[in-house]
Amino acid sequence: MTELLIRLFVPNREETTDPAVRGRYGTVAGLVGIACNLLLFIGKVIIGLLSASISIVADAVNNLSDAASSIMTLMGFRLASKPADAEHPYGHARFEYLSGLGVAALILMIGFQMVKSSVGKILHPEPVSFSWALCAVLIVSIGLKLWMAHFNRTIGKRIGSTTLEATAADSRNDVISTSGVLVSAVIAHFSGLQLDGYVGLAVALFIIYSGIGIGKETLRPLIGSPTDPELLDWLRRETMDYHPCILGVHDIIVHDYGPGRRFASLHAEIPHTEDVLLAHEVLDGVERMFRLQHGIELVIHYDPVVTDDEELNAMRKTMLHTLESIDESLGAHDFRLVRGKGQTNLIFDVVLPYHFSKREEEVLTRLEQAAKSIDDTVHTIVTCDYHGLRPDFGRKPKQEEGEVEQDESIS
Repeated sequence: MTELLIRLFVPNREETTDPAVRGRYGTVAGLVGIACNLLLFIGKVIIGLLSASISIVADAVNNLSDAASSIMTLMGFRLASKPADAEHPYGHARFEYLSGLGVAALILMIGFQMVKSSVGKILHPEPVSFSWALCAVLIVSIGLKLWMAHFNRTIGKRIGSTTLEATAADSRNDVISTSGVLVSAVIAHFSGLQLDGYVGLAVALFIIYSGIGIGKETLRPLIGSPTDPELLDWLRRETMDYHPCILGVHDIIVHDYGPGRRFASLHAEIPHTEDVLLAHEVLDGVERMFRLQHGIELVIHYDPVVTDDEELNAMRKTMLHTLESIDESLGAHDFRLVRGKGQTNLIFDVVLPYHFSKREEEVLTRLEQAAKSIDDTVHTIVTCDYHGLRPDFGRKPKQEEGEVEQDESIS
């Protein structure tokens, strides 16, 4: 059913980086969510009122909130697909995140209201009228919500939408809460034990928990979250595979202006002996490739690196081995020697994970001692960057033994 709906209503469905295609996916998901949740709301609210069950009414109101969420998701995708303009030069894609935040706020509001109603039912319990129609409605609801979880998860992963993945998680939570309502109704019928208010409270708390989770997921990209390591590795591989003159990549930074609207920058290392016009042409080609094929606006800083200075190569190797002896997550780049009459400065950058901030002095001291062990006239000048990822993960593999170890000689 999921693939059938996609084939019917999403033309060019494979072009998931196209904002227009993303918008069609979002429209289909929103309309399906509105239709299914309104049907469930109507069925449950009728059964809940006839049976005087607060837990079923709470579950019905949860479905109504899901329908409202789908409306907000639909609006978010519509607004996010608008092109950039003079007032919004980076586009409108973050509206998708804002719609998710609105969904979270609505879910929390309804959850707190249901807590109030459920507590009243616990303090003043009333018997629940059982019927097999009640069971049938709840069983249908569980089956439909299971399909909706699969439907939203499939589309969410296909287009990389945190909003739809959060919607899928919410549908999965609804399966759990509705199952609890069904179990309490059956227990009350066969044992006389009135659990309706308690189950209603549990459903309400579950709604609140779900709202908090969705809020956190949608706030993260708005505030600024770490870039996915897989995306960083993909950017590195695509860049280095473009031309053999690119020896390494570091300082990758990605700015997210919403799904399908990414801006990135990185430093590409090219031998200083390479023709500067060729290097410029290669890096222009990489930027153009990312823009046209992947929709990423990439800016590359050209790092000419010395590959034939034996003293620098030895120093670099020693520094990297020293960092590795401290912690395997540490790395360095941009090595250069500035030679003077009485002192030589070894200048480079060290990348530290955030949890290393309190050990920065230890790292700097160890590096200075290692440099002095080679040449007493060498002084290290180190800039510490906190990125949490090794900058030399972009090095090309070492050559076979006996050849020049190119990865040990760059920067």
